[in-house]
Amino acid sequence: MDTINRRRFLKASLAGAALVTAGRTAFASNESLDFEEKNYLSRNLSHNSSSNLKLSFQEGIAPGKNLREKFDFMEKHGVVGFEPSGRGLVGRVDEIKNELKGRNIKVSATCAGFEGFPLSTEADVRKKFTDTISEIIVAAGQLGSTGVIFVPAFTRQVPVMPHTQETRDFLCEEINKLGNFAVKHGTKLIFEPLNRKEAFYLRQVGDAASICRDINNPGVTCMGDFWHMTWEENSDSGAFISADDYLQHVHIASRKRRSMPGEDGAADNYVDGFKGLKKIGYDKYVSFECGCQGDREVVVPAAVKLLKKQWEEA
Repeated sequence: MDTINRRRFLKASLAGAALVTAGRTAFASNESLDFEEKNYLSRNLSHNSSSNLKLSFQEGIAPGKNLREKFDFMEKHGVVGFEPSGRGLVGRVDEIKNELKGRNIKVSATCAGFEGFPLSTEADVRKKFTDTISEIIVAAGQLGSTGVIFVPAFTRQVPVMPHTQETRDFLCEEINKLGNFAVKHGTKLIFEPLNRKEAFYLRQVGDAASICRDINNPGVTCMGDFWHMTWEENSDSGAFISADDYLQHVHIASRKRRSMPGEDGAADNYVDGFKGLKKIGYDKYVSFECGCQGDREVVVPAAVKLLKKQWEEA
């Protein structure tokens, strides 16, 4: 059996808990596996339900008049990540660093904030994208951010390149360059798939992961957003598993109104997705990107409690 097929077999075999337990012994004595396969098994056998849920808030989620008050609230409720907007980030690096000193909160992903877009047919628009996202990448790296989120093209952004293989190849080439730049500055780029009402080009987590695979750059990753996945994915768990190591970030919101998790009642069930995250040993952030219908002092802690409960159930 060739190496690729053997690895696929090993990955499929990890689906059963009993096989995982037996596999520890088998792995320890199986000298026929090459180094890469042993490393793969070692990493995946360690994935289990004891994985920690690392919650993150975008700046508008927590109540508070300023960052200090927001961070105080986040620490009180066990939120360990902060997702700033990329817009204006260059001028806020020192402010954010100072407010995070001595806290158990780190910068998670950085959300967009650039101008232009990479699939424009107009060279000056593409250049504006490259110039502005490069500035954000530098600032994100200074903050230790896990990556800068971007969308290849929103539906409203025109004129745009046609959805063809040539366009995909062009995108891969351009994002590869930016991926190299991101690595140089200690961070990554993060493709974000959106639902079909918001973006025609990239709608599923697996599609984003396949682009990352083809670019094959450590500075290029992808993410999933439970809100968009509600409309585009057949399985939350399957979507996350399809991304595997390319998955760098996750957004979460209620599943009907894109509000606070729990505000849409029984519809706000994330257990299947959390199972997928645990399956791949996801150790990065699940970040709130949503509105709020009620009193944030009440609704936000309830949402945090709900997600922690469902993570334990997964």
